Amino acid sequence: MTLKEAQSAVDKWIQTNGVRYFNELTNMAILTEEVGEVARIIARQYGEQSFKESDKDKILADELADVLFVLICIANQTGIDLNSAFEKNLDKKTKRDSTRHHDNNKLKA
Repeated sequence: MTLKEAQSAVDKWIQTNGVRYFNELTNMAILTEEVGEVARIIARQYGEQSFKESDKDKILADELADVLFVLICIANQTGIDLNSAFEKNLDKKTKRDSTRHHDNNKLKA
């Protein structure tokens, strides 16, 4: 699925199952919640925190997909073509950081 197809799929889902998009502020708050859930799993699975019983059924892939879904909602409702935006962003990063990371002694093993 391309980003364009994902944006269409989310829009169709919202129109058929979600009634309408939440407003942008609500979606920003939801996005923050979802990112927090990702952080919680990362802290427990890859960090030093232990899992609580209520966290054991959480799946990182599912939580990342929740983040992507809300991010796509925000893009759709603000008229952003994520495919185009991502291509431009990747080009910007490539030009800006073409040697930056290679020159970073902290990244050398």
